[in-house]
Amino acid sequence: MDWNRYRFRSVWVLPAPPDAVYAALEKAEEYPVWWPQVRSVTPLDDTSGVAVFRSLLPYELTVVARERRRDPAAGILEIEMSGDLDGWARWTLRARPVGGTRAVYEQEVEVRRPLMRRFAVPGRPVFLANHAWMMRGGHRGLLAHLQPV
Repeated sequence: MDWNRYRFRSVWVLPAPPDAVYAALEKAEEYPVWWPQVRSVTPLDDTSGVAVFRSLLPYELTVVARERRRDPAAGILEIEMSGDLDGWARWTLRARPVGGTRAVYEQEVEVRRPLMRRFAVPGRPVFLANHAWMMRGGHRGLLAHLQPV
């Protein structure tokens, strides 16, 4: 097992229709408005940017994110990442039969940040919990962001 590799999967149920959820998720530069753990997103051009994340642990992760797939008809947004994390992340959105959206977030990354690599084995449970906290914060933030004013 490579202790520096992670595979994540989160499922968010949201009351808004898929097109509204997609519209919010495709605007990565606005994530810091509603996702507390996304500290900043700075566009580099039309398809890439620099993102800085920080959850509960006292460190930030910085990645360059590049668009790999943007497909509104299929409900898919996918990026590749390099920097403190190397890998990819993907949102897949589907309408729920009872209304709203099922948003699946998948991510496969290898940690590149030296301190995290040094503590890969003993820190793994803490790193996993830190990621789970970040995803809970994002889910709550997006729920609030999608509420009609």
